[in-house]
Amino acid sequence: MIENGFKAKCIFVDLDGTIVDSTEAYLEAARISFQAIGQTPPTKQTALEIPKRLEQGISINDIICGEYEKFLNTYLKTYYLVTPQKTKLIPNVKTALEALAKKRRLALITMRYVPKQSIIEELEFFGISTYFSHVVTALDSFKPKPSPEALLSCVRAMDVEISDCVIVGDSVNDVRAGKAAGARTVAVLSGLFRSGELAKEEPDLILNDVTGLPDFIR
Repeated sequence: MIENGFKAKCIFVDLDGTIVDSTEAYLEAARISFQAIGQTPPTKQTALEIPKRLEQGISINDIICGEYEKFLNTYLKTYYLVTPQKTKLIPNVKTALEALAKKRRLALITMRYVPKQSIIEELEFFGISTYFSHVVTALDSFKPKPSPEALLSCVRAMDVEISDCVIVGDSVNDVRAGKAAGARTVAVLSGLFRSGELAKEEPDLILNDVTGLPDFIR
């Protein structure tokens, strides 16, 4: 664990669960998808287990009863459709990003399968687009996190060394991708994953949310 902070030239920041709270979008996607296959939506806790498992490639067959393809197609389509209305900035994130951008270059890396422009428009809506020098989505990478491909692509675009970079995210895949690439890793507890789950990945630092990060960047 890091106690005195990081020396970093560039900070890679995840989107869902790190900058924006996507809980309501996940729940809405689950509600509509279960209705589409004629099943009663599960509890909130179970519904939020779905995006966690999908990100890690873990089966959700014990959560849904058949019609997996129809459910998944509806879920992803609905999620991307409702995110502009259902996501919201995590409290005080804008102030934190402003502070970080004054210190270092920032890049946004998200594994949403959407065009880069749609992410930029979302950042503009929240008033934070100017803080990011580069944006990468899943459409810019052949392999999603935990593959380091997106991070290494970002490194090349920004002309920095990966060892001079920090990746910040809320999921185990963010930490795994950072470690695989050779970056320093910061896990935040503002998303879907619990402290114990993230601690098992041994990130360099665990914070409640990204608003605490400026104090650790030297």
